[in-house]
Amino acid sequence: MSTVLIRNAPRPRRKAPRAVAALAASGLIALSLSACGGATKSSTDKAASSAPAATQSGSADPNAATKKGLTVAFLPKQVNNPYFNISDAGGNTALTSLGESYKEVGTTSATDTAGQVSYVNTLTQQHVSAIAVSAQDPGALCTALKQAMSAGIKVVTYDSDTDPGCRQVFVSQASSEALGRSEVDLLGKELNYSGQIAILSAAQTATNQNAWIGYMQDELKKPQYANMKLVKIAYGNDDAQMSFQQTQGLLQQYPDLKGIISPTTVGIKAAAQYLDGSQYKGKVLLTGLGTPNDLRSYVQDGTVKAFELWDPGKLGQLAAYTAVALASGQISGTQGQTFTAGTLGSFTIGAQGVVTLGAPTVFDSTNIGQFNF
Repeated sequence: MSTVLIRNAPRPRRKAPRAVAALAASGLIALSLSACGGATKSSTDKAASSAPAATQSGSADPNAATKKGLTVAFLPKQVNNPYFNISDAGGNTALTSLGESYKEVGTTSATDTAGQVSYVNTLTQQHVSAIAVSAQDPGALCTALKQAMSAGIKVVTYDSDTDPGCRQVFVSQASSEALGRSEVDLLGKELNYSGQIAILSAAQTATNQNAWIGYMQDELKKPQYANMKLVKIAYGNDDAQMSFQQTQGLLQQYPDLKGIISPTTVGIKAAAQYLDGSQYKGKVLLTGLGTPNDLRSYVQDGTVKAFELWDPGKLGQLAAYTAVALASGQISGTQGQTFTAGTLGSFTIGAQGVVTLGAPTVFDSTNIGQFNF
């Protein structure tokens, strides 16, 4: 298991650093954000049931008082990762405002599923009130998370889901369908709906990536995309260097490639870095999911015209409020239940125990200067 860090003391909300990594002569690039992606390992434990755990959670009282003295542990895919620094700091902010306790644990590798399992087991032994986890793999955590729920610990997934039967609620960044279709639409408009395109994803096991790509492929079946052809789905495993190399490989294999969609902040930044220093700058268009601070310079110099993302800090806040509502008995995760998440407003639990943060924001040259994360 890789080196790990544990942070228990509340910490102020931090801002993600601006993208400053430059291309080295060797073509290597610095480690970037590991948002939106998943693990490279296959699931080691398939869920025994595909039904949401919420359906077995019993009744809830929306008028119940918020319990005090709760401890909510955040288990991101990777600690010391700028994206999760922002999201988990948002969770810390929400818990502090409620007078609850926050802790963050996790591995320094975004593909250490065994490490995530170990942390779930430790948190279960510590009997925290709730666990908010961004899963590296949809099935690998299932046995451990089910044991946690059996011990009375509430389980929320955020950013990347497990199999539905392994948690009570999934806090989703945005509708998977909206994300998948909108990224195809963004690129389609830029390409005048014509040309070869590729997708640069994170890992083949990433639940959210695969859901988004599924909707991308369905969107491409519509008549307006008849002259756009998806030639390949490449996987950079949420690793900056590998994503950079995959971008290079795509352009070598498909010299007529006109556009790339990268629904991962690591991938889109790596692809932008490659395109920016190559003959393909301005000729091969790029969109996907990224942060304004990472991509601002590439928007300003024309490498990227437009991309989208949600506010990761708000995602973390919503995960924290959801965990507290579960631990307080205000919700159980059943479809149709509602709860209030502070200044974020009221939310309703949807099918399979999913709560959606909201529509993503599209960033381009007209508005990117207004954002700092």
